[in-house]
Amino acid sequence: MHTPGTLYVVATPLGNLEDITLRALRVLREVDLIAAEDTRHTRKLLSAYQISTPLISYFEANEARRIPLLLKKLAEGSSIALVSDAGTPGISDPGYRLVKAAIEQGIRVVPIPGPTALIAALSVAGLPTDRFVFEGFLPARGGKRRQRLEALREEERTIILYESPHRVLSLLESLQQWGERRVVVARELTKAFEEILYGTVSDVLARLREGQIRGELTLVVEGRKPRQRSVQ
Repeated sequence: MHTPGTLYVVATPLGNLEDITLRALRVLREVDLIAAEDTRHTRKLLSAYQISTPLISYFEANEARRIPLLLKKLAEGSSIALVSDAGTPGISDPGYRLVKAAIEQGIRVVPIPGPTALIAALSVAGLPTDRFVFEGFLPARGGKRRQRLEALREEERTIILYESPHRVLSLLESLQQWGERRVVVARELTKAFEEILYGTVSDVLARLREGQIRGELTLVVEGRKPRQRSVQ
């Protein structure tokens, strides 16, 4: 009878290849297989560090058929590293379903921590960090998007969102309806054209309208100030 292998959830760089940990590099070298969101993208990282571990694709569209195969390999004793294109797998990236399935099968799951865009942006936002809420990507359009924004409007904690370049202006216009809260937009974190914009919603919106918006975007938004209780 085989001793089950281990599933390692490995964080990889957001952009700058120097942002990978020594432990992550060791694990990527030692595992039997790497399940990657985009094998072409991950191969560039492996090549930079002379790592020759075999790759298999694992992304949202093929999760259903990949999970049984990966669970079988783990059950037979193989060790597997799960990686996404950038940052920590499962955080607005594929990974959650495989991790859940592995846990249900009694397979050991080990985190190999490292970069994640939401924490990188929060750390330099200058907004309260003791309490915050991460919403990831809002629904793309329609009523569900409006409902989520309306619910977040009353949130007192710092809010962190991911958004695509072609929807960020619309998002900031919606946030204007909350009043002039402070907001930080972090673009292309750790990459060559990294840019971090600070100001009120209107300030940042005006600056983004000046040029073409490209790259991955993380928004950190000031929470609603607590309402003062009336004295009875």
